Amino acid sequence: MKRSDFHYDLPSDLIAQTPRERGRSRMMVVTPRDGEPAIEHRSFSSFPDLLGAGDVLVLNDTRVFPARLFAEPKPGMQRPIEILLVHDAGPMSWEAWCRPAKRVRRGDVLRFSETLSAEVMGKSDEGVVALRFAIAGTSDAMEAERRMREEVDRIGVTPLPPYIARQTPDPTDRDAYQTVYAAERGAIAAPTAGLHFTTAVLDEIAARGVEIVRITLHVGIGTFKPVKVDDIREHRMDAERYDISDAAAERLNLALTERRRIVAAGTTTVRTLESAIRAGDGRFSSGHNETSIFITPGFEFRAVDALLTNFHLPESTLLMLVSAFAGIETIRQAYRVAIRERYLFYSYGDCMFLRSSVRNPS
Repeated sequence: MKRSDFHYDLPSDLIAQTPRERGRSRMMVVTPRDGEPAIEHRSFSSFPDLLGAGDVLVLNDTRVFPARLFAEPKPGMQRPIEILLVHDAGPMSWEAWCRPAKRVRRGDVLRFSETLSAEVMGKSDEGVVALRFAIAGTSDAMEAERRMREEVDRIGVTPLPPYIARQTPDPTDRDAYQTVYAAERGAIAAPTAGLHFTTAVLDEIAARGVEIVRITLHVGIGTFKPVKVDDIREHRMDAERYDISDAAAERLNLALTERRRIVAAGTTTVRTLESAIRAGDGRFSSGHNETSIFITPGFEFRAVDALLTNFHLPESTLLMLVSAFAGIETIRQAYRVAIRERYLFYSYGDCMFLRSSVRNPS
């Protein structure tokens, strides 16, 4: 398939720039079927009505950390050097996107605060730099790592996507761009389908007899890396870390055995579940792992029966995933309706619930 098969034109005023009130976003409910899909327009506040006793709702509990840092400008520069931490490469070491990368060279020392600095250990042609951090005032390795994380959390900025076009960061994004159930620090972007949930909605879901299971995928650059090749089969996803506890895997496997519906909150949850069931040869495997799974039309879903998701960028891997899940024509029609009805798109936008999939029950 071609990248252009997943193109659509979106009016810029439909790109959400500010957070919605949690639990009050609009929600399009889509049921794929032969011919035109069935489409309903609801509020997310009615999401519990779409779930039933015995269903399993799976959430990604990764926590976004303020991975966007600003270093003092080099001599001759007026603006600070911007760093986005994208991959934890070991103790005190990170790979990062750098801007302007052309002004940074191997051996440079970037200073972020009075105590935090980093030496540039290498640089790729794509502007990714390898950094080795240092924290003033300690020689103990474990203490240095702890203090580095604390300093990053103190001075860092929430790494909002570039389509949220604000001149200056808003401190309220630290809470708004975080799910209410976030737990495990490590993501550079939020699993945005989860931003709609409130604790009250989760309580209502549990009261209906729905089992809630948490897994973790630390959203990294792999989720958002643009597809630059025309033939999407040539695209390669960057690996992202995930974790499924023994208890979570046991509960998910019981749901499989009992043929209960598994509902994924977000595409990152889908990628984690579909990776884990392949690692376990048809059963969910627990533990720490990495995935670079790329889900495109023709993919055989083994884990997920229904999906809550936001509206995604044209030609993105996320749009390809939902097209694989519901069918290309179903998603094309749903997006045409969403634009006509003026739904808001992307991270802070409205959501869609895909009621059924093509999961192989075997």
